[in-house]
Amino acid sequence: MDNAMQPDDTPELRALYRAFEDKHMNPLWTQLGDLMPAHPKPRAVPHVWKWAEMLPLAEESGRLVPVGRGGERRAIGLANPGLGGHAYVSPTLWCAIQYLLPGENAPEHRHSQNAFRFVVEGEGVWTVVNGDPVRMSRGDLLLTPGWNFHGHHNVADRPMAWIDGLDIPFSQQMDVGFFEFGAERVTDNATPNFSQSERLWCHPGLRPLSQLQDSVSSPIGAYRWEFTDRALTEQLLLEDEGNPATVELGHAAIRYVNPTTGGDVMPTIRCEFHRLRAGAETLRRQEVGSSVFQVFEGSGAVVLGGETHRLDKGDLFVVPSWVPWSLEAETQFDLFRFSDAPIMERLHVMRTQVENG
Repeated sequence: MDNAMQPDDTPELRALYRAFEDKHMNPLWTQLGDLMPAHPKPRAVPHVWKWAEMLPLAEESGRLVPVGRGGERRAIGLANPGLGGHAYVSPTLWCAIQYLLPGENAPEHRHSQNAFRFVVEGEGVWTVVNGDPVRMSRGDLLLTPGWNFHGHHNVADRPMAWIDGLDIPFSQQMDVGFFEFGAERVTDNATPNFSQSERLWCHPGLRPLSQLQDSVSSPIGAYRWEFTDRALTEQLLLEDEGNPATVELGHAAIRYVNPTTGGDVMPTIRCEFHRLRAGAETLRRQEVGSSVFQVFEGSGAVVLGGETHRLDKGDLFVVPSWVPWSLEAETQFDLFRFSDAPIMERLHVMRTQVENG
């Protein structure tokens, strides 16, 4: 509304505003449009990070920067260009490429922030979570919920890179973060094919009677690619047979879940995997909250805010709150996705708008 509640500019009014400033006060009528916009106007901007550009920089950091106390991890955060230089991919989410050389140990620590790892390529690293060694392999999602001790060691003869996702920005803005050092090296150097958590929990439709209490985060240490791949394959096969199994035509998708509740794997982060047939396109959508995608396999494009970005294996992109986005598959197009949706849903501010098909 033009000129609404705009008083005349007088010496008395200027004196009043100076008094407000002196007493650390700020009148609502001068800032209402910023505080209560008609729709979300995020400072974060859509952005694409190319894997072919990031990986050489991670390799160079492996040559120059040791792993150990003080830095803890050779992890390079993705800094959204709209967020003033912070290593935040969005206002709530943190994403980094982590790089570990052969024979290296990343020391153990724990923090209240929730974390996961997703492996786009490579093998030979085990992450040890609360004393349980968990194999890291291509296509696997690995969880480190808040306040779990964890470290990593590379037993292979080649480096390995993966992405980390955490809720660091949300934790920092809410002033809820804690951190504690653990052992200088991982507490168990074993390299089992399956972790203890998988042996106990990863049997479809079955729950151990010894573990009937629900947990805030999933007790599963690793969600293996072979099961993700099979689930997506079967959805598309069922679609071929005329059965309702996909979210859109040619678009299969799964959500990783906490088996004790059926909800998200962690209270602040949602993880999903999407597969598009060659030539498939998703509907354009807008969502409250932010999401990050990484291309696992194939090639295609994302349309972000009306601008088309071509994507290849390993590329990452962020979708800020309420920015329109859609996907286009050139080949079969596999993408891992994580978001802050559990926060938005729990606060009852989630809203989604999908164009008519």
